[in-house]
Amino acid sequence: MSTLELLDACRTHGSGETAVPALRGVSLSVAPGELVAVMGPSGSGKSTLLNLAGGLDRPTAGGVAVEGRRLESLGRRELAALRRRSIGYVFQDLNLLPALTAAENVALPLELDGVPLRRARREALSALADVDLDGCGRRFPDELSGGQQQRVAIARALVGRRRLLLADEPTGALDSQTGESVLRLMRSKIDAGAAGVLVTHEPRHAAWADRVVFLRDGLVVDASGPLATADDLLDGAAR
Repeated sequence: MSTLELLDACRTHGSGETAVPALRGVSLSVAPGELVAVMGPSGSGKSTLLNLAGGLDRPTAGGVAVEGRRLESLGRRELAALRRRSIGYVFQDLNLLPALTAAENVALPLELDGVPLRRARREALSALADVDLDGCGRRFPDELSGGQQQRVAIARALVGRRRLLLADEPTGALDSQTGESVLRLMRSKIDAGAAGVLVTHEPRHAAWADRVVFLRDGLVVDASGPLATADDLLDGAAR
């Protein structure tokens, strides 16, 4: 069974003459152990796709399923519990809570799901160490650089036993060496059985994926298996 399925998913913002279609009938399956990269120009629907996949937004038509559960049929509490337990999300704007330390930010989804405090903090510190932030657990977000904040957000997405990882430009504020280490960590989680969707504009990052999907104007316009070169996909979709 696929971990994630988008089933002819559509998302339109507004209505009538002001309606703007952000996603138009996209179908996509992501299996356990598979990383799919999503590429496309600004406004093509990449972030909308991730928001639907993560249950942060609901489709206007069609459906979304995570581990066989249709998200649009879940109530608010059920959906929140599913996100805490099964979905790790790296937001483009990070969404760190400024009043919490790095360790507290990472541990929060575990604590909300009932994990004992001591164990949650232990797992949070381990996740921070995995992204080269060992020793930064007591710092608050405003005491960290932009790149360090991004790594805290990545640690929060990877902590625990999430089976679906969604990442929106997760290496944007990182230098190339740290970015590669983060992608390697994501890849290791996926190789261990998680499924992942990575939104990126960098062909060298898309090369970590098993499959690349290219969006334009809310539609899938091209797709590829493991890339020989992601630049070829970009060039082909632009023609």
